[in-house]
Amino acid sequence: MSNSNYLKDLVLFRNDPSKVAPIRAAAERGEINAQYAMGLICAEGRGVTIDLAAAHYWLSLAADQGDQDAMQLRKIVGCQMSEEEYAAALRLRAGGALSLLSSERQH
Repeated sequence: MSNSNYLKDLVLFRNDPSKVAPIRAAAERGEINAQYAMGLICAEGRGVTIDLAAAHYWLSLAADQGDQDAMQLRKIVGCQMSEEEYAAALRLRAGGALSLLSSERQH
């Protein structure tokens, strides 16, 4: 899956966990488009359980690289988060705890 196809591929699946792993791998490598896509996946529950803390985490990584769309979506996600979810997002950012993301639990 090339960088330019991450978002296009998201349109093709709604609840297909098999599509998440390659996008997550690219996001973990630092690919900005994959990080944005993971934020969207986690925010909407596309193939994973909805996890706003994880969504905020991934969108923050993309925003840190200058992705304006990620900055906007992060604001939207942030408005929907509870204080506990926001605290969890901050812990993810502080620790880079990718293995602890609850969105790894698939439907």
